Amino acid sequence: MSTVNPYIYFNGNCEEAFNFYKSVFQKEFAYLGRYKDVPQNDRQLFQESDEKIMHVTLPVSKETAIMGSDNREAYKELLKYSNFSLIIHADSKEEADRVFNEMSEGGQIKMPMNQTFWGSYYGICIDKFGIMWKITIGAEI
Repeated sequence: MSTVNPYIYFNGNCEEAFNFYKSVFQKEFAYLGRYKDVPQNDRQLFQESDEKIMHVTLPVSKETAIMGSDNREAYKELLKYSNFSLIIHADSKEEADRVFNEMSEGGQIKMPMNQTFWGSYYGICIDKFGIMWKITIGAEI
């Protein structure tokens, strides 16, 4: 397996969330498609038909991209589950602090960035869209 990339579903605010992530990661979208642009013959696959995001890809490194869409039906089902978080392995303490501070803006800090007993510089926050992020640099266990 070469890569594993997270896919995040939103209930109408995918574009807002991904513009936020774009600013935090300081990257550009590789793809952004809207439901209104889905060809007519493929409409049976997609219930939405408006400006909402059908699919977006934001590369964050050579190996990793975060992807997402607005999907109201899937979102209703996914609200039952919250057993995941996304982890960012930063290249420096400065980058870890910057990403953590920007991700937590308007959200919640669950564990401030700090040196841990296992040797990592590590913190946990929930962004303003309800996504849990773990930011780290250092020892991996």
